[in-house]
Amino acid sequence: MPKKATGLQQLFVEELQDLYDAEKQLTRALPKVAKSANDDELGEALREHLEVTKGHVERLEQAFESLDLKAKSKPCAGMRGIVSEASEAIEEKQSDSEGVLDAAIAFGARRVEHYEIAGYAAAIDMARELGHEDVAGLLEETLQEEQEADEKLAEICKRILQDAVSSEQSSEMEESAEGRSRGRQRPKTRAAR
Repeated sequence: MPKKATGLQQLFVEELQDLYDAEKQLTRALPKVAKSANDDELGEALREHLEVTKGHVERLEQAFESLDLKAKSKPCAGMRGIVSEASEAIEEKQSDSEGVLDAAIAFGARRVEHYEIAGYAAAIDMARELGHEDVAGLLEETLQEEQEADEKLAEICKRILQDAVSSEQSSEMEESAEGRSRGRQRPKTRAAR
């Protein structure tokens, strides 16, 4: 029985190390992503979340300390992949409309939040089962902040998407009107010849 508990304890520590690395990756990625946003509300939300994320890193350091462990990262391939996809999308959408770029940024940010929410929920369950109530409490604070960030991003995403659709529809209507206008002018030009 003790071997199984030791294995679960090690799994729990590895989960904390993974979350620690994920949060540190975000503190490096968020400034660039926020700077790429054209939408003021989205950029501000990302800058605010950067500050909150720095607090998540500190809270994880407290969790390690509570377990009498040195704060240490375990490379988080999942977050690396999500950050890489977001960076790629930003590069690819630079030449698109501001709405399309902002939508790509907002969708990527929501993916990050959902990934973190799943990680923190799992870590909380493990902390409770292993009797680390103090660590569970720290993780719950972070989970709540991640959920709040996701809700805020969901609202921003919806507005950005609506704005982008409206903008594209307006552009299509203008192009269509210009096309009809040019179509009417041609016969006059031919008749004048």
